[in-house]
Amino acid sequence: MFDSETVLFAGGRIDRAAHLRMRADALLADPEARSMVMWRGKALFEDDAAPRLAWLPPDAPILGDAAEPPIFLGLDGTAPRFAHDISGWADPVADAAPGFADTSINRHPAAGGLGFQDLRGAMSRLDPTDAGDAVTAKGIFGWHASHRFCARCGAPSRVAQAGWQRVCDACGGSHFPRTDPVVIMLVLHRGRLLMGRSPAWPEGMFSLLAGFMEPGESIEAAVRREVIEETGVRVGRVGYLASQPWPFPASLMIGCWAEALSDEIVLDPVELEDAFWISREGLLAERTAESPRLRPARRGAIAHFLIEHWLAGRLDLPL
Repeated sequence: MFDSETVLFAGGRIDRAAHLRMRADALLADPEARSMVMWRGKALFEDDAAPRLAWLPPDAPILGDAAEPPIFLGLDGTAPRFAHDISGWADPVADAAPGFADTSINRHPAAGGLGFQDLRGAMSRLDPTDAGDAVTAKGIFGWHASHRFCARCGAPSRVAQAGWQRVCDACGGSHFPRTDPVVIMLVLHRGRLLMGRSPAWPEGMFSLLAGFMEPGESIEAAVRREVIEETGVRVGRVGYLASQPWPFPASLMIGCWAEALSDEIVLDPVELEDAFWISREGLLAERTAESPRLRPARRGAIAHFLIEHWLAGRLDLPL
């Protein structure tokens, strides 16, 4: 069975309740109102080993470090849900994020032992609904951080609609959160999967090919262009499989299958350090090898999700 909506980050508990955004300030006084807390892209969790989002009352001391009003996320049943950003706080213990995978935990003195964790670093341990709610907040705060000035006239813009809009008073421009579409694909040829490796990845890590869509480009065209640019492999039929919000900083991963019409690989060394074809049997052998040469894609990422479903034969592909 293949359920495309079980991808991590693709679901959440909160009803976005867009019709309430114009009067969201009044909802902060609701006795059921709660807020999650974000710090430099990390979310505040209750448990280090099995993270669960911490939902705090609006008068929680830590929220006093927020420089701006909270974002209204929506409703959990009838309970209003918000998100505060306290990125202005400087952690004196660990103020710099590590490299590829940030597994550090940052603790605010007013958080009562709760810890901030990076969503990618913790994603293999996250509750799916918590993950979906947390990336919504991360995505919105990330958009505000990089869009403080009007794209039309360059003047400072202000927050509107409880965080879901920015307005420029100088020229009247209205700006809304943007998402950058990225195609990521299972490229298949006679039962084999095409895998590649970026030069910036940890040693031995291989994954699916992926790339940003360009203006005026369909999903199918983007898949074909990215594959031939990076590996020289020509692609014919393309189909959709699943998607994953990926606000690192602002992407939507569009998972596809693609039928390769050729198998000769000619690498673009700027994009890929290596690429190769591998069968199901070969990939399974890597999993059980004493010294595997392939490090799998990160658990929780859509690449891992698609590879595992292909490996288990759960995808009904017309190939």
